[in-house]
Amino acid sequence: MLNEAVDFLKMYYVETERPEEELMSRLAEVERGIEEHGFYEHTIDELQFGAQVGWRNSNKCIGRLFWQTMQLLDQRELRDEQDIFHALLEHIEFATNGGRIRPTITVFSQRDVRVWNHQLIRYAGYETADGIVGDPDSVAFTQKCEQLGWQGQGGRFDVLPLVIQVEDRAPQIFDIPAEYILEVPIRHPEFEWFDELGLKWYAVPMISSMKLEIGGITYAAAPFNGWYMGTEIGARNLADDYRYNMLPIIAEKMGLNTSSNSSLWKDRALVELNTAVLYSYKEDEVSIVDHHTAAQQFKRFEANEQTAGRDVTGNWTWLIPPLSPATTHVFHKPYNNERKTPNYFYQKAPY
Repeated sequence: MLNEAVDFLKMYYVETERPEEELMSRLAEVERGIEEHGFYEHTIDELQFGAQVGWRNSNKCIGRLFWQTMQLLDQRELRDEQDIFHALLEHIEFATNGGRIRPTITVFSQRDVRVWNHQLIRYAGYETADGIVGDPDSVAFTQKCEQLGWQGQGGRFDVLPLVIQVEDRAPQIFDIPAEYILEVPIRHPEFEWFDELGLKWYAVPMISSMKLEIGGITYAAAPFNGWYMGTEIGARNLADDYRYNMLPIIAEKMGLNTSSNSSLWKDRALVELNTAVLYSYKEDEVSIVDHHTAAQQFKRFEANEQTAGRDVTGNWTWLIPPLSPATTHVFHKPYNNERKTPNYFYQKAPY
């Protein structure tokens, strides 16, 4: 922990151009904290910097140009489940911002808080005799929520409750009030029948299942968000055959020949679904970016990092968009997938 703390604090003091004597004093303070308590506490400025650099180091994210805009909500003092729930509502409201989405992270205690949800807002999935209703990716968590006493409506787009656990206490479950949840009905600029599909998606992707590691300290509860790239919804969430699987239905409505792959019916349906997603979010004035613009922004990020003397790491399989990847520069470049810290990492589910 001390070695990682030293590395992080040196980075922080260099990049923020703080005096060297201040660094030496801070290192001595951190070393005492680790010796006496087995951990140390970040200052709020260190925490914000660490959260931002964690985004800068996120190899799977194409949206890193905006890493310095990440805003911190520091909730490390909270130990009561009800208080944590209200802090999560604050995050949802602040980040959503009426559709003008703000990149945000809320950081809770480094030792004893977990949010069980994969995302703060996520749709339920129900196993029924006629197949899965809702999001198949949420079936296991939906069943866990039901075991805890929650009962959904059995619909395709039921918002799951928040499940919060502190220390070894029993997890507590909280419904998110409807007024905090901004959703976008998905419609098409040309196809009037698209409304009949009854599709929608939530405005903000707020990841809550990953841990944030900064200077040897792990924050197991640190939900964060940017805004959506359209393909995340239109080429994955609503399109994957193991998610909402809408391509066959859209192709049928379009009158396409689905009996042969060579008709490219999947491709044509996929383009129109993504067109609908981008159109709908922009019509409702909710922040979103198309994959071509996102790739251009990532190119600027790469140039900025080169100017700063930093190597850009990346996971190519995640950086290429799932729609028309070869039309972006990212497709034609290799990336070093080296893991750097601070960073956001997957962690074992608490249930």
